[in-house]
Amino acid sequence: MKVSTSLYALIALMIAGWTGNYIAGKIALRAFPPVLLYGLRISMAGVLILPAYWWERRQRTTRLWTLRDVPQLVILGLFGVAFNQFLFVLGLSRTSVAHSSIFANTTPILILLLASVRGLERPTGWKLVGVMVALTGVVLLRTLDSSPQGEATLAGDFITFCGALAFSIFTVLGKPQAKRYGTITVNTFAYAGGALLMAPVMLWQSAGFDFRAVPFSAWAAVFYMALLPSVICYLIYFYALARMEASRLAAFSYLQPLLATVFGIVILHEHVTLALVVSGIVIFGGVYITERAR
Repeated sequence: MKVSTSLYALIALMIAGWTGNYIAGKIALRAFPPVLLYGLRISMAGVLILPAYWWERRQRTTRLWTLRDVPQLVILGLFGVAFNQFLFVLGLSRTSVAHSSIFANTTPILILLLASVRGLERPTGWKLVGVMVALTGVVLLRTLDSSPQGEATLAGDFITFCGALAFSIFTVLGKPQAKRYGTITVNTFAYAGGALLMAPVMLWQSAGFDFRAVPFSAWAAVFYMALLPSVICYLIYFYALARMEASRLAAFSYLQPLLATVFGIVILHEHVTLALVVSGIVIFGGVYITERAR
């Protein structure tokens, strides 16, 4: 399948946008508590995705939803977007950019395990080898990495891992429904449903919060998180997925941990250890073996 230069440019923008999400999150977390930041991000994203939603509705490329479909769409969206992004922000507040990017990108392993449990995919020998290699890297990361206290914590890593697990559950359980209704529709319901669920918590968090003290950089980071990673990058992903092989597109995701770690060092002055580098290589070696064995 021939891929145009313009498509590669869009993919580069997608990877850069998702990588920048880690940095923007850290900047925003300097001014906002995690729960309030998540509420602001998902509410903004819900508004920003509406033009894409109305465009998809006008194209009529997918099934139109009815009131009977609403509960299912909301549940799918909550796992695929709302829970995933909430746990991402909460985990990022308690761990480093490097750790967050590594754990967030273990989804291929989790998807394989969940699909195997449901009988949707058969775990071959090489796939199992890839899983074991990746898990070995995770153990090494948590036992050998000596990042400064407070920069990367076990709780932050675990929360980020749970976010990846939520997205993996959505991928395995919701793929037929997402294809039927359209990914933009599912995302719109996710943002809208997440914003409604978070409304009481946001009001509670906002009551004693001084928004006037928030610097412009933090507001810009929130807007960035709502627009580029949540809406534009997601649209690019599915646009590219329709024009190239899934495995080929997935390979580009391996650049994210490397770029995120470099950005974290340069922009946020985070520390990198030899154990982090070795563990990251082992983890993504396992992910790569698993992906190549599909």
